[in-house]
Amino acid sequence: MSGLLLNGWQRIQRPDGNHTLAFGTQVVYTPGSAVTLNYSTFIGNDKPEISRQMRYFHNVYGIFYLSDQIHITAGFDYGMEQKSKGSSEFNTWYSPVLLIKWIVSDRWSVTGRGEYYSDENGVIISTGTENGFQTSGVSLNLDYRISDKALWRVEGRTLTSKDEIFTANDELIRSNTFLTSSLAVTF
Repeated sequence: MSGLLLNGWQRIQRPDGNHTLAFGTQVVYTPGSAVTLNYSTFIGNDKPEISRQMRYFHNVYGIFYLSDQIHITAGFDYGMEQKSKGSSEFNTWYSPVLLIKWIVSDRWSVTGRGEYYSDENGVIISTGTENGFQTSGVSLNLDYRISDKALWRVEGRTLTSKDEIFTANDELIRSNTFLTSSLAVTF
């Protein structure tokens, strides 16, 4: 269990004009070697005091080790923020996610991910469109463990939105497909 005092929503330093601390919690429960369950929260204001809007966020996920080779992660995020200072009405957003990882060998693994993110009022992701950010995504990545301290990943991903929020050749489109590669090194 953890209790957190925070400067705001994913911030190292508080926003200008904000003198309040935010709060967070985390409870991790591992009933055995095959299951890890997490529940985390955030409560606070991430705006200057003059326009203070309280934000409440919940993150729940479970990691399930079906075997040494197959791991599943299922999660759900839900957040709400006051529509205006002192309001009893809230803008909400949510995001379910499912990952399935197959460990092929000591060095290779493949992970598929499906997710949906709904933020109609642009609290977290502002698009300026009629339906806001309502986007589903699927991805498939291939990981190669170069060493205990280095991992190379290649990932293909497609995002599809309710509105035309992506760009291609200076035109707005509803979906975006891309291939990325990364190298992660720890020391």
